[in-house]
Amino acid sequence: ERTPTPVRRFGVRLHTAGLSIRETVAILDLLGVDRSHGAVWNWVHTLSEAQSDPPTAEPSRVAVDEKQIEVDGEKKWLYAAIDTDSKLLLEVDVYSRRGTDPAAAFLHRLTEKHDVDETEFLVDAGGYLTALARQELSGQLNYSERNHIEKWFQTVTMRIDRFHSFWRGSQSSARRWLRRFRHYYNRHRPNQALDGRTPAEVVLN
Repeated sequence: ERTPTPVRRFGVRLHTAGLSIRETVAILDLLGVDRSHGAVWNWVHTLSEAQSDPPTAEPSRVAVDEKQIEVDGEKKWLYAAIDTDSKLLLEVDVYSRRGTDPAAAFLHRLTEKHDVDETEFLVDAGGYLTALARQELSGQLNYSERNHIEKWFQTVTMRIDRFHSFWRGSQSSARRWLRRFRHYYNRHRPNQALDGRTPAEVVLN
C-alpha cells in the first residue's frame, strides 16, 4: 500500500512483458523504487489477476491450436485461441495431454466467455472437428489462414527464451504466467497488423 498504483502497474507491465521478478526489481531500483521480490510478486497477482481479460468478443473467425511445452521437466500442451480479425487472444490454457477431450474442454471454456455461436473455427486436425461438433460449433480444416496463432506461439517462445523464464513450478504456475502474458499481449503490446493498436483497443472501440 505504500507504493503508488502507477508504480505498481509499471512493475507488473515489466514482468508481464517478460522480465523476471529479479530483473523487474533491479529496474525499479534504478528508478529509485526500493522494493523486495515478494512485494513485486504480490503486485503481479493483485493487479494483473484482477483485470477483466480478455474483453468479451463476438469473433467471426477464430484460429485454434496447441503447442507442446515443458513444465518442471514434464511435457504439457499449451492450447490457445485467437480472433483472426482483431488478433485478440481469446483463451489460453495448459493440459497434461493433447487430443479430442482436451480440445473439447478448451472450446467449452471459450463458449463460456465469448459469443461464438456464429464463429467459424480454423483448425489443422480432424480431432478438432470432433471436438467442435461436441460443442455444436462450426469449423473447417485450414492450413493457410491460421498463421496468426502460429505467430503468437512464436512470440511466447521468444519471450521465454529471451528472459530465461522457464516454468520450474507447477502446471498452475504456468497458467498464471500465461494469463498475465495474455493481459500484456491484449492490452499493452502494440500490434503491427493493427497499425500499432492493441487487440483490446480494436475490440472495445
